[in-house]
Amino acid sequence: MDVSIIIINYKSATLTVNCISSIKKFTQDVTYEVIVVDNDSQDTSENIVKSVHPEIVWVASTYNSGFSRGNNQGMEVAKGNYFLLLNADTLLFDNSIFKAWQKLEANPDISAIGGIQVTADLVKMPYFRNRNEFLKFLIIAPNSLNKYLEKIFPEPQFEDPNQSELCCGAFMLISRKTIEKAGKMDEDFFMYAEDFEWAGRLRKVGKICCFEEIKFIHLEKDSPFRRTNISPINRFGTQMQVSNLLWIRKEYGLAFYLLLIFHYTSLATFFYLWKISVNISKLRNPFFELRSQKIFALKTLVFLKFFWKTVFKVKGFYKIEANDNIDLRFR
Repeated sequence: MDVSIIIINYKSATLTVNCISSIKKFTQDVTYEVIVVDNDSQDTSENIVKSVHPEIVWVASTYNSGFSRGNNQGMEVAKGNYFLLLNADTLLFDNSIFKAWQKLEANPDISAIGGIQVTADLVKMPYFRNRNEFLKFLIIAPNSLNKYLEKIFPEPQFEDPNQSELCCGAFMLISRKTIEKAGKMDEDFFMYAEDFEWAGRLRKVGKICCFEEIKFIHLEKDSPFRRTNISPINRFGTQMQVSNLLWIRKEYGLAFYLLLIFHYTSLATFFYLWKISVNISKLRNPFFELRSQKIFALKTLVFLKFFWKTVFKVKGFYKIEANDNIDLRFR
């Protein structure tokens, strides 16, 4: 068996069916199996998917185990020499799996290959290809400071134009041998940033590459954890940022993590004071239109709930509680 394709299903049977259909339609010249890990959807997902694709391997989780744990479950039963992590909300439109497999077969110095995600109209979608690009996104600062951030966090240079530090976990091909060296996905993560953390270990084994000819459609299904009320200030989803901060602690150490926590807690206070002062200067109610400030402050309080756990790198499941999903509360 060449490739084991692992798909996480959570209340997304139709998307999963369509994803597998696209695999069958476009994948040639490589042997594969499809493993669907169901994260306790508590619906008729299994019947729906198996009625169309009865040959798949179905793995049922007893709880919503998230992305890392779900994929690790799939790896446990996988028979292939290569593992492809593929989101349920993706579609193939050419022989991308074979192309990625062929690249890894021919280049043993590559540890992982990521696909280039595009919209249904085949327009390329943005994704962070290096860590410094993402670190600049984590820092909330006026545009006038961008030139200084560029100096502090310069773009990495690679001899190989296809090489990157990160790749999208929605389409990620890794060999079994590489995983034996780097380890499976970190199960502290529930959702988001787990691919960043894994990439750090994968880079120690070999190069991470993204090739322009290996593309896939990413539909980005609706999620209760998706960020809302996006602005230059409120740019993070709550669960997303809890995971990002966990990654920062693991990848960059305690000092940088504490610096970011101080950054967000200070800004939470500053944004309130700034808006109140603007309202007073305009002779308005001092507490007029503080919704954005409230959202940011509430998210910061959620980050702080994980503070000591993150500081001491306590093993566990870094998943926010339903009441702490600020994005969902303010939709």
